[in-house]
Amino acid sequence: MRTTGAFALIDSVRRQGVKHIFGYPGGAILPVYDEIYKAEARGEIKHYLVRHEQGAVHAADGYARATGQVGVCVATSGPGATNLVTGIATAQMDSIPMVIITGQVPSYAIGTDAFQETDIWGITLPIVKHSYVIRRPEDIARIVAEAFHIAGTGRPGPVLVDIPKDIGQQEFDYVAEAQIDLPGYQPRVKGHLHQIAAAIALIRKAQRPLLYAGGGALVSNAHAEIAELAKRFQLPVTTTLMGKGAYDESNYLSLGMLGMHGTAYANFAVQGCDLLIAVGARFDDRVTGRLDKFAPTAKVIHIDIDPAEVGKNRTPDVPIIGDVKEVLQAILEATSYEENIQTKAWFEQIDEWKEDYPLEVPAYENVLSPQQVIYEFGKQAPDAYFTTDVGQHQMWSAQLIKTGPRKWISSAGLGTMGYGMPAAMGVKVALPNDQVICISGDASIQMNIQELGTLAQYGINVKVIIVNNGWQGMVRQWQESFYDERYSSSNMEAGMPDFVKLAEAFGIKGLKVIDPSDLQSAVAQILAYDGPVFADFRVKRNENCYPMVPPGASNAEMVGLQTPKRSQLSKEVPETAAELERVTQLV
Repeated sequence: MRTTGAFALIDSVRRQGVKHIFGYPGGAILPVYDEIYKAEARGEIKHYLVRHEQGAVHAADGYARATGQVGVCVATSGPGATNLVTGIATAQMDSIPMVIITGQVPSYAIGTDAFQETDIWGITLPIVKHSYVIRRPEDIARIVAEAFHIAGTGRPGPVLVDIPKDIGQQEFDYVAEAQIDLPGYQPRVKGHLHQIAAAIALIRKAQRPLLYAGGGALVSNAHAEIAELAKRFQLPVTTTLMGKGAYDESNYLSLGMLGMHGTAYANFAVQGCDLLIAVGARFDDRVTGRLDKFAPTAKVIHIDIDPAEVGKNRTPDVPIIGDVKEVLQAILEATSYEENIQTKAWFEQIDEWKEDYPLEVPAYENVLSPQQVIYEFGKQAPDAYFTTDVGQHQMWSAQLIKTGPRKWISSAGLGTMGYGMPAAMGVKVALPNDQVICISGDASIQMNIQELGTLAQYGINVKVIIVNNGWQGMVRQWQESFYDERYSSSNMEAGMPDFVKLAEAFGIKGLKVIDPSDLQSAVAQILAYDGPVFADFRVKRNENCYPMVPPGASNAEMVGLQTPKRSQLSKEVPETAAELERVTQLV
């Protein structure tokens, strides 16, 4: 078939099962956009025009997280491509499968500082899983097939495909079928049987075990296996920010999230456990606190598909390289149901911590608390997909909203403000029949607020909730705690727009809620409305997000814990692993 490189590119993408693309056109990518136009006319692909390239990459990211499929975004050369960089880094840090297509100046002009030329291949080299610059149109079908394969297999990640303008315009004999030949890329899926046997032996022996699930558990769709393993061996389960949804947080075995703003009982448990089973987790600093004090008395089983992560931060006693789902299935096949009565005293201790240090939702007479707003949405929309931006509202949402697999969508590793609303767009495009709610803050929302135009153009029915305290909330909290209340450039009141009028200017329903007595009805109204909503909830200005593990502290050294519910001498807050050991022996 005689055709152009641009046609071959879009046809190859379509053959990978892609139905939706997010992007923004420009000079170098126009040959590709001309083929997108034709593909849309044929009903093959739907393109969503964002208002900023960062909106496109975050939308593709949200699409991928919600579905497990490879997200796709497109941008032109130069500033179009560089505007994608933050979103590419976000996807790389969180292991999100994505193919990013960028236009490039004509191949004969590369290296001449041509108009809108940047070396996007070189710029993104540290933040992609792999990348290509297409030099011949004959390579397009193979490159696209490889890009999707690499992005979506093993440990997922973003793959860049850069296409010079003349390659898109060049005619050639297109052969759609492509063979993938990547002998150097063979992700290990099956765990080593000897290591699996060693892990089972440790699990059976443990008296104070803890299952610690990260984002890799969701990537591998291992939630059913995690649930069975926890039930079979009576393992308490804690998750990372990326791992939320990997285990049912309403189950009595759940401890919620651990780490800097994790639950007190999860953090106490990780400091006192004698066995830590890490599945698809990377021992991130926001989880571990002071690394040399993290789970100091525990043996460690570490299961991960990426060998680079195993032993990177914590040397495991039993390392297992493989897909989390496959490894857990092997463990389950090699064991039978047995109630672990050795953990009885451990659960009694955990139950007491849960009773003494529960997560609370403060209520004030004349002002909304941010926790109230977030909790109410979680309560009224238990089956919704939630995206968040970054800051206090993100941590409160992680603490208070219980979600299922792939229904929690948040920038974890990079902590990208402005992520939430465009990510929610991607989720809603992928899952038009599901409720999608974005929880944001008044500072984060302004990072990509132009995407209200995308919501308006396509009628994307996303509910955007602004938890508005007039601050960069987490920055203010750190300045209060660690910088003697010097609030340098964190007050957002001056220059804050009227969010309701702004929404209405885009043709979107705007809403402001101030009175606590209006909360329940306002949430119900927002959820019932047939269309996008942009809602401004004015909340208490100086509320802090607790518990909090200060920098350089161990997870047991949290600040902001409330007074224990029961007044009992032995229930003073344990500060060290030795104290945790002493407390558990008293039970």
